[in-house]
Amino acid sequence: MTNKMIFNVDSKIKERAMKQARQDGVPFSIVLKLATKAYAEGKLRLSISDVSSFNEVTRKEIKQALEDIERGKNLSPAFTNAKGAIAYLNK
Repeated sequence: MTNKMIFNVDSKIKERAMKQARQDGVPFSIVLKLATKAYAEGKLRLSISDVSSFNEVTRKEIKQALEDIERGKNLSPAFTNAKGAIAYLNK
């Protein structure tokens, strides 16, 4: 099963990334899939220094979220089924 992801990215960055993908001879969607997979497998890590190109408000929110993740704060528990997730959301 696959899911569609929609997100915003600066148009200049998108164009540069698409150009690089064309030069490498791969569809841009493959680049995004591989990057997502690498991040999910822990092979790609973000650091607070990676968020320096964002505006101040976004930078603070991302910094706080990354710190929370490192501390295990403000995270939903793991679920084994949809019923458990729905029950958690409803309480």
